[in-house]
Order: sequence, then structure tokens, then C-alpha cells
Amino acid sequence: MRMKMAGGICFHARLPLHPPIIQPHPPRFRNGIRCSKTKETPQILKFVVSGATEILRLFSSFNKNELNEVIPEQKYETDATCFDDVMIILKSDYDNAYFVTGNFTSGIYAEDCIFEDPTIRFSGRDLYSRNLKLLVPFFDHPSISLQGITKVLSGETESVKATWKLRTYLKLPWRPLISVDGTTVYDLDNQFRIVKHVESWSVSPLEAIGQIFTPSSGRSI
Repeated sequence: MRMKMAGGICFHARLPLHPPIIQPHPPRFRNGIRCSKTKETPQILKFVVSGATEILRLFSSFNKNELNEVIPEQKYETDATCFDDVMIILKSDYDNAYFVTGNFTSGIYAEDCIFEDPTIRFSGRDLYSRNLKLLVPFFDHPSISLQGITKVLSGETESVKATWKLRTYLKLPWRPLISVDGTTVYDLDNQFRIVKHVESWSVSPLEAIGQIFTPSSGRSI
């Protein structure tokens, strides 16, 4: 979950790592899940998101060696040949806490996959991977647990719906606690590749970002 807040978390509730794109259409219900649209996001939040993105990118440019030590480069290029393969691979990625480690099975995503959460929307599997890896060094005692994963059929579109819980402190002086329950819907094409990755959260975008600036005050995960 972006804190993609890649497949990215894309805070996949995550801290957004890409400038938001205003959508022309109102919120809609998608596969039974209310999808928050970027136009609902307050303007001040957009500035916070953009500023946080640049700070993280600046940090990474000065600490490339440290980031490489924290996140070893790994290749996950497994392909899926059927719907069940996708389900199994996604479950494995969640079991391996892909959002808080930065390692996920990139081979099941289309190269130009769209990643969307309540604050941002962008395309590009490689960008999602980079955004995840920017977040990882800031996590302190992180966890993301899969609560359920099911198949969804909407018209001619086959999707996987995963529900999850993200809990992590951030390595900031006031040690904020990020606590978000969320749902991610993965739309598949006819080659069983994920072409769209859409998250919804249990809290509003403003509440999610607000957690970053709230001292933990002894709260536990």
C-alpha cells in the first residue's frame, strides 16, 4: 500500500510518491468498493504529497549506497498462465510483506500498469517499484497482513480483490504510527497480467497523511 501511503503502499495506505492527477469523473463504486478520486483531495494535501515526494527522492539521491544495503536488488519475473496463478503469486507477495520490503513479483504486472489510491494515480510498473523502495528505509517495525483474497467478475473484467492491514511506525523524531486498513483491486487482461491496481482505504486521504504528523504517544501496533 503507495505511505502505491508499488503493487505500491500504490502507502498500496502509503505516503504518495508521485504528483496527483485530477480525475474528471466523480467517485464511483467499483466491484462493490467505493473508489476515492483525486479531485476530492484537498489542495493543501496535494502540496504535502508533492513535497514529501521530493524530500524522499532527495534523500534517496544522497543515500543510494545505504538504500541498496537495506533493499537488496532481487528479480521477481514469474509469469502467470491462469487466474489461479495470479491469486497464488499475490498471496505469496503479501505473505512476504511486499509493501514493507519493496520486493514483489513484477512479472504479473503489465509494464504500463496503472496504480491508483485515494490520493494519486500514475502508470508504470518500474515507477511503482522505485516508489516502494523509497519508502522502505523509513519504516520501523512494519507489518502488512492479508485479511482476505477473492476473485471478482465485473462484466468482462476479471479481478482479484485483496483486503489488508498496514501497521508501521516511521523513523521520524516524533515516531508516528501509521495504521490503515485497505482493499486493493487488481484488474487482469486476457493474458493474466495486472493492468490496473486500485486501492481504497478505511480512512480519508487527509486522515492518512495526518497520521504522519501525529506523535505516537505510546500507541502500539
